[in-house]
Amino acid sequence: MTGKTEEALGYEQARDELVEVVRRLEAGGTSLEESLALWERGEELAKVCRRWLEGARARLDAALAEEEEEEGKERGK
Repeated sequence: MTGKTEEALGYEQARDELVEVVRRLEAGGTSLEESLALWERGEELAKVCRRWLEGARARLDAALAEEEEEEGKERGK
């Protein structure tokens, strides 16, 4: 998976594909080579999801900090 492809995947897309990868791995019946490829794809998808979640957390933290700053200014009036 290239960086551009990773960037193009939204959180929901990556999560849904990751769920499918896990389902296929848990079902078994794949060759060792297929299982390794699925595992690698799952790792890539997990990284994409983690980046999305970290970005969302950073945005939330920034918004909360901004809100607290505004409240502090209002109290200081």
